[in-house]
Amino acid sequence: MDVCDASINNRSIYIIMRIIHTADWHLGQTFFEYDRKAEHLQFLAWLKHQINALNVDLLLIAGDVFDSPNPSAESQKMYYHFLREVTTDKPDLQIIIIAGNHDSAARLEAPNPLLEDMNITVRGVVRRTDDGTIDFNHLVIPLDKGGCCLAVPYLRQGDYPTAETYAQGVKAIYEAVFDCVKGTNGPVVAMGHLQATGSEISENDRSERTVIGGLECVSPDSFDKEIAYTALGHLHRAQRVSGRENVRYAGAPLPMSFAEKNNKQGVVLIDINESATMERLFFDAPVRLLSIPGEPLPLTEVLDAIAELSDGEITETSPYLEVKVLITEPEPSLRFQIETALQTKNARLVRIAAVTPKRDTEAKVITYDELQTIEPMDMATMIYKGRYGDEMPETMKKLLLDVIQEIER
Repeated sequence: MDVCDASINNRSIYIIMRIIHTADWHLGQTFFEYDRKAEHLQFLAWLKHQINALNVDLLLIAGDVFDSPNPSAESQKMYYHFLREVTTDKPDLQIIIIAGNHDSAARLEAPNPLLEDMNITVRGVVRRTDDGTIDFNHLVIPLDKGGCCLAVPYLRQGDYPTAETYAQGVKAIYEAVFDCVKGTNGPVVAMGHLQATGSEISENDRSERTVIGGLECVSPDSFDKEIAYTALGHLHRAQRVSGRENVRYAGAPLPMSFAEKNNKQGVVLIDINESATMERLFFDAPVRLLSIPGEPLPLTEVLDAIAELSDGEITETSPYLEVKVLITEPEPSLRFQIETALQTKNARLVRIAAVTPKRDTEAKVITYDELQTIEPMDMATMIYKGRYGDEMPETMKKLLLDVIQEIER
């Protein structure tokens, strides 16, 4: 009998278990230049209240605890302070944490000997035995209420069995870990930090697209149908995967970019008895993300939209503001005019998105030899016309020519 069988055997599937699934905290994130510590503290306080008020048995944190592999001392303090407080208030709470792609797997796992005394288990590193094979049993965590958790962290190249593609390798590791517990009594829950096929990414959100590094999406068929619930992290929009009610992303508790400003933040509450029932618990993020206007408009209309914003003193709960401006020619005083218009407004300017009209003209392909023959002024006027659809003003031409001549001298 292997380790996972010995830990789980003779436990009843009919024991009720209440779980909260959360992910993608990104502690330590700064929103442009603004520190989000106060926002994260408010979320953690809210989460602690939900755990106590709802008498939760198990907390699953599905990766990206921190925003960086080298989190600040302040971010780590927040994290460990929360773990200590929530387990002190509710000593029978079990917590399982996996590393995400933003986390340092080894750093997250390092305090395991201390955390295990608080009934907290972290899985970040996929271990191998002396003969080089993957230690699948290490990824199986027995649950206090019966059953087990397949705690699979974010998988990097080499973390999974040999396969032709990343997706096939991930599928293989979930199948192998599930084989450890197949046929045992008690519900099985799974965790993962990945991008699943059929999931939705926030529109124009680079933060979610780039971290996978172009690797293939993982099929939800990787999670066996007998798994009662699969808790996923990585995508910041809460959602079910491919219509499977029990395979879900909890979503990020705070919007990470303006592409996520319309996401509904929160966690997933799961009750497991003979089956699993899921419910979203919504967290009202303390700071709004505001984009004005809805679509890029000329500067005069943008200034009119700013004038309609509420007046007030800037506080730590004032909205983060993105201003979208349609420009048809260079406007050197653009930022100055916007900042002046915002002086009395209760909003924190974090981004000015200057958008030029789309042109129907096709770009001409220029060879390296042709590029060598083009005069700097000709190149500048060509780029200006391509961007703004008009000829460069004579005053700008004269200034640019003076600069070119000065460089040549």
